[in-house]
Amino acid sequence: MPTQTPIAPSIIVHGGAWAIPASQTVASREGVEAAASLGYDLLNSGASALDAVEAAVRALEDNPVFDAGVGSCLNSAGGVEMDAAIMTDSVEATIRFGAVAALSNACNPISVARAVMERTPHCLLVGEGADAFAKEVGAEGASVEELVTPAAVEEWQRFKRYSAAVNDLFNSGHDTVGAVVRDANGTLACATSTGGITYKRVGRVGDSPIIGAGLFCEDGVGACSTTGHGESILKVGLARTALLFMESRSPGQAAEVALAKMKKRTGGCGGIVLLDNNGEWSADFTTTKMAWAAVGKDGVLKSGIDREHLKL
Repeated sequence: MPTQTPIAPSIIVHGGAWAIPASQTVASREGVEAAASLGYDLLNSGASALDAVEAAVRALEDNPVFDAGVGSCLNSAGGVEMDAAIMTDSVEATIRFGAVAALSNACNPISVARAVMERTPHCLLVGEGADAFAKEVGAEGASVEELVTPAAVEEWQRFKRYSAAVNDLFNSGHDTVGAVVRDANGTLACATSTGGITYKRVGRVGDSPIIGAGLFCEDGVGACSTTGHGESILKVGLARTALLFMESRSPGQAAEVALAKMKKRTGGCGGIVLLDNNGEWSADFTTTKMAWAAVGKDGVLKSGIDREHLKL
């Protein structure tokens, strides 16, 4: 019986598409590099796409530089409401998906989302139900004080001084995190996690936990994670749109066309990381910056934060 040719794994992660201040550029780039390296090392050790994508996003959630898990933005009441989703697809199995929204009691929402996928018949749990489930599976234990960083409090206080009419002017933070993986078996997985936007209304849910908007993967095509203005991403179903374009385009072309469509139809900006079924990857964004890092089939770590880095 002929043996299957080994597949070189690939991973690409992002730390959010937004106006990253100069004081955070080094830490943001180092953070995504560390997450991508962690995920790739796991893949090289034989880990599944799901295990690698979860580990990469957990690393980003644990890093207070990013708006996910520890370091999440605060809502208008000064609380934390986090969203996360995870998805996988392969030729041997059906599509699997799990998500949480408005979660407030776990440091790693992505792990709660995976538990929703693996331990329940449901796809999405929200609010008090998500918190109760996190406790049930032993993923809770984080108080608001543990999740909130001084930087998040400072930003929340600044926003509180302004009226709602000018919030959009100052709220340039679109700091979702995400990862996309193809493992040695060719299985695809993607994951996205966020603390949302500063001073959002209590109960607001963005694109990150919504299938087809914040993430999507399809065997035979590829996988995608998005970031940016959540309402705009929801309106165009950005992740699904990008994969539809990728059926007849390269990953780079698909990302560019999908982001251009969102900009034209909604006026919103964002970013995309995606890879195709062959492990070819791309990152693109229409915001001023986006931290990203990737290890492709050649095993070389690449990363960037400005547009010129996309040419590396």
